[in-house]
Amino acid sequence: MRMSVELPLWRALAGYRVLTLLYAIALCVTRYDLYVRPWAAVAYNAVLLVWTLATLPRVRGAASCTKRFLVADLAIALAGILLTPLADSHQRIAGGPTLPSIWTAGAVLAFAIKGGWRWAAVASTAVAAANLVERGHPARDTVHSLILVWVASIAIGYVVEVARASERTLARALEIEAATRERERLARDIHDGVLQVLAMVQRRGAVIGGEAAELGRLAGEQEVALRTLVSGGLVPVSRVSEDASAGAVVRVVEEPYEDEPDGPLDLRALLAPYAGARVSLAEPGAPVELSRPAARELAAAVGAALDNVRRHAGGEARAWILVEDEPEEIVVTVRDDGPGIPEGRLAQAEGEGRLGVAQSIRGRLRDLGGSAELISVPGQGTEVELKVPKGAPRARGKKAERR
Repeated sequence: MRMSVELPLWRALAGYRVLTLLYAIALCVTRYDLYVRPWAAVAYNAVLLVWTLATLPRVRGAASCTKRFLVADLAIALAGILLTPLADSHQRIAGGPTLPSIWTAGAVLAFAIKGGWRWAAVASTAVAAANLVERGHPARDTVHSLILVWVASIAIGYVVEVARASERTLARALEIEAATRERERLARDIHDGVLQVLAMVQRRGAVIGGEAAELGRLAGEQEVALRTLVSGGLVPVSRVSEDASAGAVVRVVEEPYEDEPDGPLDLRALLAPYAGARVSLAEPGAPVELSRPAARELAAAVGAALDNVRRHAGGEARAWILVEDEPEEIVVTVRDDGPGIPEGRLAQAEGEGRLGVAQSIRGRLRDLGGSAELISVPGQGTEVELKVPKGAPRARGKKAERR
């Protein structure tokens, strides 16, 4: 749905037309005895009354306010100006109002809101010409009034054009932001599952040899192609992550967050399955509660960190998970005793499309309003510190099924 700042302007224009109609009728009533031909003034105001009330739905928006209507509306205003000498004496015309009076400005403003300052300039120029013909000479008061209408209508038309351009820019920026966030989320899911499976098939195929080696080679090619796709555009949702320590496969099924039960979730319950012979878990004695989406995203980031330990530090590396429940945030630290990460390796991996840290860890924490800090010294292991505020925003829920 397209946003619009024009709607209040159209509503204000409708109100302006009604109020100025009442003003024109009041002028006709109070000046009735002064008109040379009062029947002409009464007839025109009757037409103006019917036209204004009948066309109120036309000024509800730009779609209903067509070009034909604008031309007809301006014609009604110009006709009233040019008919003023028929109803009033020449002596009174010089200092008195026209039959439509300030109702004419409403027709000009409709041009400004519909078509911008150029349309406003055309309409206000036509009104100025009609007024000069009606007066017979360019009196000072007449010129001042015409310049005021001309400048005001052009200014409003210009503001409308700027507002429309701003709307288009904002809408485009929101589309880009939404597409970027969706791409990052899907990239995390693919990294957690498909890419790791393809990498495993490539390694195992090379070890087994024979036809398995060819299968591994094809899996390696698909991994490179998929990493390129993840880095540059949207990909289908599919997440299958390998639990190397337990030999199990966890398939994550996307479901709308609205289907999630209400209430917080104890983070300890999600991190407990990660503990094993080579992974130690230290946690508080009391429940560590977070909203369900935030808890699951944080647990997934911990799982991604442990996957990196298994892949890069080796199957014999040990890891420690420390959970801290601070007053304002939850802090989870994942530390290992592996060889560490060489300086510049993370930037190189991200450039190659390997998005484990960039998307599966940092991306998840950024979406929750938190942060992920990685400290690694070659030869002394790696430490990943994950921080999530307790008021973390609601993300899409995910349901895990263990096979």
